[in-house]
Amino acid sequence: MKDGKFVLDAHTGFWDASKENIKNEYGLAFAETFYAFQSGFNPPDPKWTMDFDKEFRKVDPDWYLHHMFVRGEMDMAILSTQVLMDFYHTGFTNSKRNAEMVARAPERLIGLGGVDPRDKNATRHMREQVEGDGMKGFKWYTAEWRGESRGWKANDPAVFPCYEEAIAMGVKNMHFHKGPAVEPLSMEKFDVYDIDEPSSLYPELNFIVDHIGLPRLDEFCWIAARSTNVYASLAVANAFIHKRPRYFGEMMANLLFWLGEDRIIWGTDFPIWYPHWILDEFMDYQIPDDIADEFGVQLTPEIKAKIIGGNVARLYGIDTDAKLKKIENDEFSQRRKEFLANQATYVGA
Repeated sequence: MKDGKFVLDAHTGFWDASKENIKNEYGLAFAETFYAFQSGFNPPDPKWTMDFDKEFRKVDPDWYLHHMFVRGEMDMAILSTQVLMDFYHTGFTNSKRNAEMVARAPERLIGLGGVDPRDKNATRHMREQVEGDGMKGFKWYTAEWRGESRGWKANDPAVFPCYEEAIAMGVKNMHFHKGPAVEPLSMEKFDVYDIDEPSSLYPELNFIVDHIGLPRLDEFCWIAARSTNVYASLAVANAFIHKRPRYFGEMMANLLFWLGEDRIIWGTDFPIWYPHWILDEFMDYQIPDDIADEFGVQLTPEIKAKIIGGNVARLYGIDTDAKLKKIENDEFSQRRKEFLANQATYVGA
């Protein structure tokens, strides 16, 4: 809880880019791109190293839980998914790994499944991940390689059975990576335009666009203004808050102008970046006056409360008051109280 407000980090990863899991140079390049992101944007906190498999290369569950719920002030978090079977033996992340992590903190974590819609058994795998692994939504990675294919489009009719399977199972939240390209994937295949058609054809679903379509923010905003079931997830975008605060203010002003305060969602992309500093800086942040005046928008404490937790909690049917009461004395709340009392320094932080 941050300043008395419920916090749900809608974009975190529990990945395995260890030497044992990497198939080829592409898997290594993917992990190295993530490392470059954290090196370039984290403020003065100690950085990880690519050689430290326990943390950055292969996320340690205890380390994740500490930084998310003990050192960090998140009440809940969503575990994302990138399948990437061409790069990793068991995938970069997968539903079973997410399910194991959720079991460590079931009141705190939500797991996403992930399938490749080019797989002829994609809908069967979706059902297995929901019914067998307890996944509550799906993450889609349109630039993923599969053999000779270098990506797919969200508006390809061949993908529509996957949306229909999700609807049949009562799974409403479709998270799409639509942002920067990670090596060696193609920027073009992450284009946001293909969200336009399925968001109109399937109003029962919520299309959560991770990374707000960057660097295609204008295109994303025009699409989202038309389709009210399209949401903006701030992961990656909010990392600019520290080094380029005015640029971040321009992004927030656009989102508030085009989408409004009810369709913007928090996400830190941890473990690329530590979750605590982004949240701290966001809660203190104000859009520069000239930008706010031009767009006619404000970033009030009430709007921030919606962004950091209320909006995505609504999409997942979470009663935030009841949830806060349920976790107020759980293991992680107790550990956080001790952490704050002792101002402990976590080994490896």
